[in-house]
Amino acid sequence: MSKIQTQEKLDKKEILKLFKSGCKPVEQHRIGLEYERLPIFSVTSKAADYSSEFGVCNFLRDFAKEENWDYITDDYNIIGLKQGHDTITLEPGCQIELSIKPEFLIEVLESKIDELNRQMKPVLNKSGISLLNYGVSPLSTHKSIHLIPKKRYHIMAKYLWGILSDVMMRETAGIQCCIDFESEEDAMKKFRIANKLVPFMTAMFANSPIRGGVETGYKSFRALSWLNTDNDRCGFVGQIDDRFSFEEYIDYVLDSPMIFINRESGAIPLNGKINFAEFLEKGFEDFDADIEDFKLHANLYFPEVRLRNFIEIRNHDCVGKGLQYSILAIYKGILYNHGAMEEIDEIFKPFEYRDFSELRYNVPKSALNARIGKFFVKDIAKEILYTAEKSLIEMDTGEEKYLDAIKEYTLNGVTPADIIIRNWNGVWNKDIKKLIKFLNE
Repeated sequence: MSKIQTQEKLDKKEILKLFKSGCKPVEQHRIGLEYERLPIFSVTSKAADYSSEFGVCNFLRDFAKEENWDYITDDYNIIGLKQGHDTITLEPGCQIELSIKPEFLIEVLESKIDELNRQMKPVLNKSGISLLNYGVSPLSTHKSIHLIPKKRYHIMAKYLWGILSDVMMRETAGIQCCIDFESEEDAMKKFRIANKLVPFMTAMFANSPIRGGVETGYKSFRALSWLNTDNDRCGFVGQIDDRFSFEEYIDYVLDSPMIFINRESGAIPLNGKINFAEFLEKGFEDFDADIEDFKLHANLYFPEVRLRNFIEIRNHDCVGKGLQYSILAIYKGILYNHGAMEEIDEIFKPFEYRDFSELRYNVPKSALNARIGKFFVKDIAKEILYTAEKSLIEMDTGEEKYLDAIKEYTLNGVTPADIIIRNWNGVWNKDIKKLIKFLNE
């Protein structure tokens, strides 16, 4: 039987164009935010479901009607909303994600988020739903959280083999920062530094110690879940060294097993039978690879830092109280200033790849009290903050103010999780309602 050709046979040169298309002049560099939160029913503190009368689907339907947003659907099921370049979408367990068009200034993103929150609040209140700035479901576990009716998520859930992949998909919420680059060289320098920063940032913003109504022993249970999701597509890409290139990143993506492809007839599960390099060379059954297959496959690749026609930095617990903007401020201060990147390189000079790799495994439990080499993470985190602050002051945009929220924690050697644990075992007396009240403040 002859192969079904959707278009001319795909090759690596065409894939490479996707990444090179992201190169843009420095004056066009913006910063982007993807902001997930956990919807819970205010009365019970349990995770809000998708399909009940007061569930998340009806919230989306009511909000779209009130504020004139368009539906995003999957087989006629509402899985999100869009208005211009902004989207409100659902993650697998009904987590609500705001994805805002990138902007030059953090304060513009903040004002957009504030306005969206203001618009959503009365509709959420009508459904009795609260959105928590927290990294993992505080009371409900994945066993009682059903996947939303999005075909992709059901295929992923069956495929992902890690022992905590269901926790990652159904229970967790995070914040992602998106950064632009000027050239391939600039992209790879930012990519390398961002990867080295991630374990420290995961530690600084750890915010998921209570799960299923109990203390887990981890300060970021969300980060732990990612360590146990699928090692074929998670973690660091390569050895995070100086010799990396777009093509080498593509090779790592090509070498990862494929989960499924989309065709007019619907999703076709591959379940890891081949990797994308094999698909590119030989096809699969009656299908040859096209560029849309690669885009889908690359989107199902989940490293700490993901390369597209921008850089997506992924592994931060959801946080609130202004901390969400501290994340953006740190990355902007460091990655949009060559001098700051050199300073960070100097700070990281004593450490090798294995040190960062080990740290990634130690941070979920110990956060700022983890060690890298002879040093405590909390001491290096202070240097990272200092470098970011100095850079932002040089930029003269006033954005150093966004570091104030995290400075209150990091300069005192604590994380949001530490404050929660202290209260949980103290004045809250392990009362989940008091944790929820704190997260809603």
